[in-house]
Amino acid sequence: MELYYNRTKIVATMGPASAKKDVLLAMIKAGVNICRLNFSHGKPEDHKVVIDLIREINEQYKTNVGILADLQGPKIRIGLVKDGGIHLVNGTQIKITTHECIGNDEQIYITYPTFPQDVQANEIILLDDGKLQLKVIETNRADTVICEVVHGGILTSRKGVNLPNTKVSIPSLTEEDLINLEFALKQDVEWIGLSFVRTGEDIIDLKRIIARNGSAAKVIAKVEKPEAIENIDAIVAATDGVMVARGDLGVEMPLEEVPLLQKMIARKCRAASKPVIVATQMLESMITTPRPTRAEVNDVANSVLDGADAVMLSGETSVGEFPVIVIETMAKIVRNVEELGYPFNAPKEAVVKDPSSPNFLSNALCESAVHIAGQSNAAGIVSMTTSGYTAFEISSHRPKASTYIFTSNKQLLNALSLVWGVRTFYYDQLESTDQTIADVNNILKAEGLIKTGDVVVNTAATPIIKQGKTNTLKLSVIE
Repeated sequence: MELYYNRTKIVATMGPASAKKDVLLAMIKAGVNICRLNFSHGKPEDHKVVIDLIREINEQYKTNVGILADLQGPKIRIGLVKDGGIHLVNGTQIKITTHECIGNDEQIYITYPTFPQDVQANEIILLDDGKLQLKVIETNRADTVICEVVHGGILTSRKGVNLPNTKVSIPSLTEEDLINLEFALKQDVEWIGLSFVRTGEDIIDLKRIIARNGSAAKVIAKVEKPEAIENIDAIVAATDGVMVARGDLGVEMPLEEVPLLQKMIARKCRAASKPVIVATQMLESMITTPRPTRAEVNDVANSVLDGADAVMLSGETSVGEFPVIVIETMAKIVRNVEELGYPFNAPKEAVVKDPSSPNFLSNALCESAVHIAGQSNAAGIVSMTTSGYTAFEISSHRPKASTYIFTSNKQLLNALSLVWGVRTFYYDQLESTDQTIADVNNILKAEGLIKTGDVVVNTAATPIIKQGKTNTLKLSVIE
């Protein structure tokens, strides 16, 4: 099956619009690299059908599409309200209670048991993605908070609540998350998305659970709260990748700060060799129309220029009317930026190199491989890895040469589909370093990805049979 390979990857959220095999196959042909399962919607059995479909396509068409299981996290909501909607009037007062009830003009229910203990007077409460705003007047520290309506309007049932000023005490993994996590790990998904991350410890706790389950799944930290921005260095250090979840982030923080925060996070992730996804409302208008706005095109293009590893679609592919067209559109935007030479060889934020680090020599070799590839006008950088470390490190330097990764780790084949510029191939014939390099180069030549006379840069571990750290670099001319 012929596919187009962008360097910047495309993540598509699965849903009713994309759950049929012919539609999903067309989306993959158009450029989808990772399928996101949103556990805020649907039951495990619904997600199982989609997982089986993705795996079936991978097997049948020899694709390496990965799966991101995105946990809902402690999403706070109000409960049901009278007649499906109530009118909050500016300047009036309303009670928020932790006792379940049908909301009316006087009180509404919140799904946050310790809300009265955590909230403080004068803090802001945002409802329905910030469309409505309340201010805390007082709390009884038990079960009721009295608020003033600052910006009113119609409030309907089950709308989300954002608390930009409040230090929430809800754990980052809810009971429902733990159930969904167990299911996702049993399905051997490649990535787990953790919502509303606040500290690096949130990631470490999740990784402990993943390890206890004997899984190799990697973690995406979703940055969508002010606390996450405050602790961004610790979060980047602890996680395997980051998602700039601009929906809740743009509600919890001033909107005008989000563009520079996106750039800052992308910079820090590249410096740490961690993939970064830019998400939310990228081509939102294409949920109902086959053509994006100019502002949306600029948004996608700027995310590529920021150095994102991947750009993500949500409602556009899960419930939208044009799931294939939206992938084709996003791929065209990405391709146009990349064909003009961006962001190849864009400088990586300088980090202090610690000679005592166990990865010091491997990092130096990967950086050298990218430099030599540029100096020699190499057609590709070809590497062997079992952990994926070399792939992450080489990718972070954004080489102009194509990056081809060979591995005997089947799960890694799909996981690396999220990483900028990386294409993966299965290979398990580890006889000697020279033989392996010859084999992988011949495979790429047979695939038509390199040709006689091309220069390639090969990296490997010697002795290769021990599959240790990358310590070998060879410049090859294809015969």
